[in-house]
Amino acid sequence: MTIPQHRELALMAALVDLADTMVADYDVVDLMHRLATHCVALLPVAAAGLLLTDEQGALRLVASSNEQAHLLELFQLETDQAGPCLEAFHSSRPIMVVDLARDGGRWPAFAAETRRQGYQAVFALPMRLREMTIGALNLFGAKSIPLSEGDQRLGQALADVATIGILQQRALTRSETVIEQLQGALSSRIVIEQAKGILAALGGIDVSAAFVVLRDHARRNSLRMSELAAKVGTDPDLARRLVRRSAE
Repeated sequence: MTIPQHRELALMAALVDLADTMVADYDVVDLMHRLATHCVALLPVAAAGLLLTDEQGALRLVASSNEQAHLLELFQLETDQAGPCLEAFHSSRPIMVVDLARDGGRWPAFAAETRRQGYQAVFALPMRLREMTIGALNLFGAKSIPLSEGDQRLGQALADVATIGILQQRALTRSETVIEQLQGALSSRIVIEQAKGILAALGGIDVSAAFVVLRDHARRNSLRMSELAAKVGTDPDLARRLVRRSAE
């Protein structure tokens, strides 16, 4: 696989970013949001979403690159008909659906909803290390264009690095299991969703725009997204300042 120099540099930065888990303020939710963002930046896809297992082994939504991906991941979890991401998790293998109109018959409800949200292709990659699969990464394409073999390998590499980071953290913090970490991630996601709702209501904006406000401020100030979200939930003045700055 030959990668253009600018993309190669971005890939190297992404891999370093995703591997940086040996820190005191390590946050699984923040790691998953970064993975989704890197996938959209580096691959020919329009959106990304991630599902991870909870304490009971059930898949839960942890992160997404935009509100459409967020809704589609929830749709897979809440309907009787599974989607590609769930299938990738249970089979521990990639599920490539280049044309949902033609090949989405295994998941008709999901395929119809995904197309309604503006996506024509779905590429689901398992988050696994050897025999352990802890989640799945869903990539959404706006057009019916297949991922090249190189892009599929790149996407899997990003997912693998994040998976290794999660499992490595378990080994480093023996008092906390990976399941407990993921359970904490789900709690953090709830706080983030609440903060998005607050910003959306205060600013008269949709939740996708509210997510961008939250994410960008966290990045600029080297904050974990869950940390900032918790502050937004308890500090109305901060929430109003964020909304005002986003409108400037």
